[in-house]
Amino acid sequence: MMATLHKATPSPLHGRCAHRLASRSNRAENRRVAIAEFFMKSVHLTLSLVLLAWTSVATALPLETIKLPPGFTIEHWATVDNARQMALGGFDANGGVLYVGSRSAGKVHAVKFDASYRAGAVTTVAAGLNMPSGLAWKDGALYVGAVNRILRYDDIDRRLAKPPAPVVVTDSLPTDTHHGWKFIAFGPDGKLYVPVGAPCNICAPDDPYAAILRMNADGSGREVFARGVRNSVGFDWSPVDGSLWFTDNGRDWLGDNSPPDELNRAPRAAMHFGYPYCHGGELADPEFGKQRNCREFEPPAQKLGPHVASLGMRFYTGTMFPADYRNQIFIAEHGSWNSLAKVGYRISLVRIKDHRTVAYETFASGWLQGRSAWGRPADVQMLPDGSLLIADDHAGAIYRITYRKP
Repeated sequence: MMATLHKATPSPLHGRCAHRLASRSNRAENRRVAIAEFFMKSVHLTLSLVLLAWTSVATALPLETIKLPPGFTIEHWATVDNARQMALGGFDANGGVLYVGSRSAGKVHAVKFDASYRAGAVTTVAAGLNMPSGLAWKDGALYVGAVNRILRYDDIDRRLAKPPAPVVVTDSLPTDTHHGWKFIAFGPDGKLYVPVGAPCNICAPDDPYAAILRMNADGSGREVFARGVRNSVGFDWSPVDGSLWFTDNGRDWLGDNSPPDELNRAPRAAMHFGYPYCHGGELADPEFGKQRNCREFEPPAQKLGPHVASLGMRFYTGTMFPADYRNQIFIAEHGSWNSLAKVGYRISLVRIKDHRTVAYETFASGWLQGRSAWGRPADVQMLPDGSLLIADDHAGAIYRITYRKP
């Protein structure tokens, strides 16, 4: 007799177990989803709080501590990461563009501003570069000094949203990062001036170190313009006679009060300004001073404060400020890093008459409060309306100083 096959019928106990397992699985899945959603919301909230805090700090800089002469006002103009040298791009009735390099951030930024000189969008036009501190703008192109390379970004003003690939002007400069960051500018002769700092605190390197070079805009025709320059991170040409003036940072470890930083004047090529043999025009170096006499070298046009770290400088040629500021020099003093008594952290003013300095005074101060500095001026740049911009790489800010007669 053939056996009869019957379909197995699940017991009530088996059904309850399956239901419980499914419920547990659903609850576990719901918990996983809830945890994931909570985590994403927490991350979003954290990022929002960080951004809010960063924005609050950026917009709440203690500008009330800044001291200026009567009639002058300072404002926080733009937030730019690690702002160093500035270069003014094209400008028309609708506004213009300010370019800002950096030293540690490796970026170059562009700040658009309108016809009323209000800063607008800040965009990144280059990133991942090696200390792209130095900038120069000429004929629609932005030149960037990044240690051993000079790069050119063509027609940059109109291509901020999608910057072009850079053209290499030269990549044969020294690769040393010690005093390797640059300040670059085009002179009245149409040539690009590029300093190469000494790769040390004190040493006697051969060319092209401890010098200011110049070259054609395409990188050709390179030559040494000035020697004996330890580390220049700022220069400009006199609007009166076209001579080059430049800041130079003095050597370290000769005490808090020695040697001075220097403001030098180079009316012609092939001048020697003393490094490493002589500092400040008269102080023989303990190691190298016996090899040469200080009288052999060009003395500084003005001794600046010792260790103030004099960086960017510009002649003021605008008309917004009072007439006695015209054709005078503003200098960004970044501030000392190893002095027991901190010095610098200010904008100084050097007054000139008949090609000679007649005064060295403080124009803007207050970034240093006691022994703590909340900002460090790195460069100055005049806007077409005559107002003065200040770059601060420590606070990540650009300030604008304007004047109205009291």
